[in-house]
Amino acid sequence: QVRLVESGGGLVQPGGSLRLSCAASGSIFSTTIMGWYRQPPGQARELVASITSDGYTQYADSVEGRFTISRDNAKNTMYLQMNDLKPEDTAVYFCNRKTATTFWGWGQGTQVTVSS
Repeated sequence: QVRLVESGGGLVQPGGSLRLSCAASGSIFSTTIMGWYRQPPGQARELVASITSDGYTQYADSVEGRFTISRDNAKNTMYLQMNDLKPEDTAVYFCNRKTATTFWGWGQGTQVTVSS
């Protein structure tokens, strides 16, 4: 079972930046398409960005051009650089595999709050 630990969230003003990290246990990480998900208050969890094992990335329209997903397979770690943050980016952010079937167990997530 892969264990996921997210970190790097916080309170930031609109227009600010944050860098999230996702540490994963297990060698399977390096061969897995990974994604960053977020769950705004009272809403469903949504995929915001994904990255293949060799670095091909995709983004939701709402974050395209502002967020950058990356990974370091040697460190079993994935990142999400978030720039020009907006209040609507406020959510708990999670990492997991990108899949249409079964997710790995969810971590605790990291809270991102964008507010002045």
